Amino acid sequence: MKYLVKKAGVSVALLMAGVLVGCAAPKPLYQWEGYQAQVYNHLRSQGATGPEAQIAAMEEGFQKIRAQGGMPPPGYHAHLGLLYLQVGKDDQAVQQLRTEKALFPESAKYMDFLMAKAQKN
Repeated sequence: MKYLVKKAGVSVALLMAGVLVGCAAPKPLYQWEGYQAQVYNHLRSQGATGPEAQIAAMEEGFQKIRAQGGMPPPGYHAHLGLLYLQVGKDDQAVQQLRTEKALFPESAKYMDFLMAKAQKN
């Protein structure tokens, strides 16, 4: 009888340990670092803070993401590229759009469209 109680106790302990391990929060796939707020502010106020300020904030956020070994979310480089287009930095814009296309191949057609527009200007 003692053996069965002891074995049941070990089984319960192993079960609880498995539950606790299963509840551990996974590392997020992307790190946002203010990206959502930048896009929201840009769209809400039509860029009232100015593209230069948004570029600086996004570049700072990107440095934090990289320092933590993370990956920026889809659209991060594309939005940064569009901001560079607004300030006339077409080479940097195309570089950001190419990066977006490489990281997220599903965006290829749209990135090609944006790059073609940037190269026309």
